Amino acid sequence: MTDARGINATLREGGTPTAEDLAWFAAGLASGAVTDAQAGAFAMAVCLRGLGEGGRVALTRAMRDSGQVLHWDLPGPVLDKHSTGGIGDCVSLLLAPALVACGAYVPMISGRGLGHTGGTLDKLEAIPGFRTGLSEDQLRAQIADVHCAIVSASAQIAPADRRLYLIRDVTGTVESIDLITASILSKKLAAGLEGLVLDVKVGSGAFMKSHAQAEALARALVKTAQGAGCMTSALITDMSQPLATAAGNALEIIEVMETLTGVSVNAALWDLTAALGGEVLALGGLADDAEDGAGRISAALESGQAAEVFGRMVAAQGGPADFVDRWPDRLPSAPIQREVLCDRDGFIVAIDGAALGQAVVHLGGGRLREGDRVNPSVGLADLAGIGEEVGEGLPLAIIHAATEAEADRAVQMVHAAYRVGNAAPDEPPLVHGRIG
Repeated sequence: MTDARGINATLREGGTPTAEDLAWFAAGLASGAVTDAQAGAFAMAVCLRGLGEGGRVALTRAMRDSGQVLHWDLPGPVLDKHSTGGIGDCVSLLLAPALVACGAYVPMISGRGLGHTGGTLDKLEAIPGFRTGLSEDQLRAQIADVHCAIVSASAQIAPADRRLYLIRDVTGTVESIDLITASILSKKLAAGLEGLVLDVKVGSGAFMKSHAQAEALARALVKTAQGAGCMTSALITDMSQPLATAAGNALEIIEVMETLTGVSVNAALWDLTAALGGEVLALGGLADDAEDGAGRISAALESGQAAEVFGRMVAAQGGPADFVDRWPDRLPSAPIQREVLCDRDGFIVAIDGAALGQAVVHLGGGRLREGDRVNPSVGLADLAGIGEEVGEGLPLAIIHAATEAEADRAVQMVHAAYRVGNAAPDEPPLVHGRIG
């Protein structure tokens, strides 16, 4: 008879539970039949012993199937993208509408900020009235009409993951690749995807600091997703510096809108959006290959089609109907803006992305504790990038803060995050590798 004690004993002894065992365990997490102590022992055993490729696939499927799994009958492929998290990473807001303009349907289940990294839902909620919590009927209606939605996971989507994640957070097992993989993919695959592209970040602003760590996670994610029946590929992309020149919810929306509308195009955001979109369009049969797909994404951005879809999505989810035309008037702004001035001449040779992310969190743009209210207006703008020449008295960034005291602290944190040297370094590549 399957029980938690036997499953944990199997793991402790170096074995892999059967698919039936893992299905029982995931169902027990969702129903409460598995206790917190048993779930904690499971998480620790997986962290120390691992599950292997087959076990990862089985756990991912079991957690996906612990709740509602969406099924679609649409005249085009259902596609999505997931990022492992970084600073100034607002690609999803460009990519979802661009994919729609290329013929895809995109029910994107996204998350909130985690630690030093920003969250897509928090960014969208900087738009007045924007609702991220949709019922299944509302989601289906919006996908039928607009063809995309960016929403939070309902309580019915992968409930086993919601429970296990909280256990992992308090047992020090968050960094297990097996558990990360099952957590990410159980929610994504419950959305009924036919194709998925993964953006696995590496560098100072990412959870994976080394290329070896990022490649291991990318391979685990791709193999597991494919094993669970979803066409998937991954790009390992740079997070040694913020992707956008802003970090903070409304400030990143501004950069997205500037790029979508052509007011001021951020080349890194555009190029990464095209690269990721090209991958998933090819997976979904909407492009001959990734290069062809990237060209189609760029055309959707350049033509304004992606901006038009974005505006329809914002209006459908409760935001202003005229947002694409009037976005500068619709977003909140912080009362205090302060330049962070460089103290020497030279070149930016390194940036501690996690430290910049923490500066945003301490300004109120993220959560220090679960349940903290996020201030959408605060953050960092006009961030200097690696290789940029700077001089004494010239700005490294502009702080947007709610109080003078918070601005003072952020100045110190930003200064500590930048390293200035005498010689210009090589600029890091945007894409480090591809898996899949």
